[in-house]
Amino acid sequence: GSRPRPEYAVFVSGNDPEAAKYVGLLAVSLNSIKQYYDEKYDRSNFIKNVILDNILPGDIYLKSRELRFNSDVSRVCMLIKVTNQTDVSAYDVVQHNDSAAFDVIQNLFPDKNKDFVININETDIALVKEIRSNIDPRDIDKLAGSIVDTLSSEFYTHCVVGIGTVVDSIKDLARSFKEAQIAMEVGKVFDTERYIVNYENLGIGRLIYQLPTTLCEM
Repeated sequence: GSRPRPEYAVFVSGNDPEAAKYVGLLAVSLNSIKQYYDEKYDRSNFIKNVILDNILPGDIYLKSRELRFNSDVSRVCMLIKVTNQTDVSAYDVVQHNDSAAFDVIQNLFPDKNKDFVININETDIALVKEIRSNIDPRDIDKLAGSIVDTLSSEFYTHCVVGIGTVVDSIKDLARSFKEAQIAMEVGKVFDTERYIVNYENLGIGRLIYQLPTTLCEM
């Protein structure tokens, strides 16, 4: 595996050069099979393509059926942006998808069949969280607060969380993710003191932010 600790091991009985040759061939072959399987059947990769609009709308339901993915449950997208990084070596690790922040968030949401933690770039992490259909919006804010508090206490890292609206269909996840991005951008302009910004609570700031540039100049 590409992570610091091995994910799999290949074993061949024997300590002669022929056994070493076989184990090398098996390791390469099995790794190629695993890589093909991950690309074709990995749900996290599928969700990443959905939220980043890298998959055609017509292919979303076909792929979700192929992956036996429950496509019609309530979910919400959050965007977690790490705003400071004190440890230079840790920052380098982020770029290789092995950041401590990423691992901490994955540990907070270990059910990989329901919740998806996705690296977007060296500072941004997306969380696609399955939730109850009638969940109180304040509970979603509390969930975001637990992420901020955990990263602050365990990783000594400050972060900002943007929250999109709750969606009931997988094809709408891209919209929820874009809303989380907008919430973060609007929060940077109008509410710099807040660490959690919910798209549904942006109010007039969202309208001002979305005004065309030409109209603002007029």
